Amino acid sequence: MSTIEKALARKAAKQSLEKNAESSEQAATTTKDPIVHSNDRSPEIAEDRIVLTVDTTSLSERGYLIDTGERKSIKDEFRQIKRKLLNNAFGSGAKLLHHPNLIMVSSAKPNEGKTFVSVNLALSIALEQDKKVLLIDADVLRPSVNRELGLENTEGLIEYLLQPEKQVSDVLFDTNINNLKVMPAGQPHHLSNELLASERMAALATELATRYPDRVVIFDCPPLIGVTETLVLANLVGQAIMVVEESKTTIASIKAATESLNEDLALGIVMNKAIRSHKDLYGYYGYGYGEKD
Repeated sequence: MSTIEKALARKAAKQSLEKNAESSEQAATTTKDPIVHSNDRSPEIAEDRIVLTVDTTSLSERGYLIDTGERKSIKDEFRQIKRKLLNNAFGSGAKLLHHPNLIMVSSAKPNEGKTFVSVNLALSIALEQDKKVLLIDADVLRPSVNRELGLENTEGLIEYLLQPEKQVSDVLFDTNINNLKVMPAGQPHHLSNELLASERMAALATELATRYPDRVVIFDCPPLIGVTETLVLANLVGQAIMVVEESKTTIASIKAATESLNEDLALGIVMNKAIRSHKDLYGYYGYGYGEKD
């Protein structure tokens, strides 16, 4: 073979090797592309959060505080109540209280209007321009918040405490009312007292109190007399409201209901179902702080 033929043969062999290498590289790139693109995607696909629709028409018809643009006495009445609570939660009183933005609402006995006050207080705070409110149905024995708001029954606080894999976001729902979120009670459980006294519940209270600086959390709790769950919850909050019914709740019942409460609580009294008169500036509700004897 001549020198020229040998040179041509070497050139052809080189071109063949380069072509094969290029083909191999393209094949490798084709194989790797899906993996690269897969890694570029987020491992979790965000799902749309469930928004619970509150029946505002029904609430308004039943005397709840729904903002219709009109000036109503109930709006002014709850302004008086919430101002003291908000000052304790975010103002000068906050330094003296443990979890001051966590507020429990209870009564001495059933049917004195505690859920009515809880819901209206939440609706009133939701009207604030710089505050958000979470309403928790902590009456795990006789849940009523979902019923009053016209919401379907859903998983809630009990399921969160029972199931370690559940996240807070799984049982915390947005509503069609601005700045208002709801956590239902969930299904009643025979170990409700132990669940509320658990470390998981204490950790939940701390998270709710500290995660968002503009959030107020209202716990609609069972009545105080004869129910141990409420006393357990009272150790987790900074403020408490006791709802009393005019001409029905006795002084003895109030003392019996409050004597076991934490002495560090900021305790307020709301008088419910008061008889209106022309001399009564705020009519339906009265609110004040009192010392426990």
